Amino acid sequence: MFGFKIGFLDFSFFDILDVLLVAILLYQVYKLLRGSIAFNIFMGMLLVYMMWFIVRMLDMELLGGIIGNFIEVGVIALLIVFQPEVRKFLLFLGRSSRFSRYNNYLKTLLGKDKRKPVFDYQLQEILTAITDFQKSRTGAILVISTTSRLQFYANTGVAIDGYISAKLLESIFEKNSPLHDGAVIIADSRIIAAGCVLPVSDNPDLPSRLGLRHRATVGITEHSDALAVVVSEETGEIAYARNGELYQNVSIPELEGILFRFFES
Repeated sequence: MFGFKIGFLDFSFFDILDVLLVAILLYQVYKLLRGSIAFNIFMGMLLVYMMWFIVRMLDMELLGGIIGNFIEVGVIALLIVFQPEVRKFLLFLGRSSRFSRYNNYLKTLLGKDKRKPVFDYQLQEILTAITDFQKSRTGAILVISTTSRLQFYANTGVAIDGYISAKLLESIFEKNSPLHDGAVIIADSRIIAAGCVLPVSDNPDLPSRLGLRHRATVGITEHSDALAVVVSEETGEIAYARNGELYQNVSIPELEGILFRFFES
C-alpha cells in the first residue's frame, strides 16, 4: 500500500484521499452558506465538534459525554435549521450528476427533447415584458424555476396557471393592479401564480440601500435553486439573483444570455 511517514505520523493514500474529500465537502458547504446567518450557526457547531474531538483525544470522559450528547441532539436541530440549505445542496447534486446530463443527451439524440422551441418562446416573452418594465420603470419580480413549481410560495399568491405572455406579465405588474406588489412565479412553461410573498434575505453583506423587493429577490434564491429577476421601480435598473447572490445593473442582452443558459441547464 502506497504511503509515507512524517515524524511519528504515518500517511497512506486513503488518508490523503480522506483529507481531500473532507476539504472539498467543507468548501462546498462554505459556498452554500456564506453570507447568511446559517453560516454563523454552522461555524458554531463546527467549533463544538472540534472541542469534542480534542476532549476525546485527551480521554476526558465526563466533558466528552456531555458534548457528545449535545452533538447527537444537535444533528436533528441542524437538519431543521438548515432545511433550505440541505435541499439546495441535494438539488445541486442532482443537477450536476452525470445521469442528469446523459439523460438530456439521450433525449436530444432520440429527437425527444422538445424544450428548445418552448424555452425560446418563454425567453422572448419574458424579455419583452422586462424591457417594457425597464422603460416604464415598473417594479417587478419574476421567479423562474426549471426544477419545481415552488408551490409553497405560489400558495401565498393568486393562482394564474396561464401561458407565458408579455401582455399578461405587463397587466399583472401594472401599477393599479392588485397583484403588482408581489412576485410572479414561472415554472413548467407557465405562469403559476402572481402576487406571491417571498422570503426576505437577512444577508448582512447586501447594500443597505436595497429595498424589500431586491432583498426578496435574493431571499427566494437562498431557499431554492430558482433564478429571480427584479426591476427597480425607482430607476428601472434590472438585477437578477441566483444561489443567494445578487447581480445588479444588468442589460437586456446580458439578461438574455443568462436566461438562455439557465433554461438550457
